[in-house]
Amino acid sequence: MVDRFTLNVPGKPDYVGTVRMTVAHIASRAGFDIEAIDDIKVAVSEACTNIIMHAHDDDAYNYEVLIELGEDVLAITVKDDGEGFGIEDYEPPTPGGSQGSGLGIFIIKAMMDEVDIQSEQGVGTTIRMSKRLQSQNG
Repeated sequence: MVDRFTLNVPGKPDYVGTVRMTVAHIASRAGFDIEAIDDIKVAVSEACTNIIMHAHDDDAYNYEVLIELGEDVLAITVKDDGEGFGIEDYEPPTPGGSQGSGLGIFIIKAMMDEVDIQSEQGVGTTIRMSKRLQSQNG
């Protein structure tokens, strides 16, 4: 059985914290440890911030956050209907290189166990990320 929560979030920076805290609360109730919860919060913040910065030219839009809690996994999908980008052209940042565009995706991939990004120009972007619940007893 999977529990599903859907948030329809205004595209304003003020609400990123609300999404973070909602996801953190669900992860905590599921039994994730504090380190995993911190990783999840950072990844979700990066995904939401990317939407706010890149999806639309104004903040008069909403984006969707779907949180799915299974028996041993927490999956979060962040989806917008913005401009999209050429994901096939994505290159992770390199030491000494420009730390501008692409750092958020790099951080999300570092924090989560699985990350899938779909983006189509003119249609939008969907980032699905998941974290497995590891045994707390070693």
